[in-house]
Amino acid sequence: MQTLVFNTTERTVEVLNENADILYRYSNVPTVKVMDGFYEVIQEEKLIKYPVLRVPIANTNMTIIK
Repeated sequence: MQTLVFNTTERTVEVLNENADILYRYSNVPTVKVMDGFYEVIQEEKLIKYPVLRVPIANTNMTIIK
């Protein structure tokens, strides 16, 4: 099981494995979309938004930090 940590104030996302090791780290993340069966991390650069990561909901816990 992995954990996706979305910090809405800092606009960052970290994906941690079961040992709390960081697998992925993204900045400039305005949102994480809940799609059909997965979470989609959206990154923003110069007013252009694009997906950078999809992780399955089935084996991912998501924590939202304000």
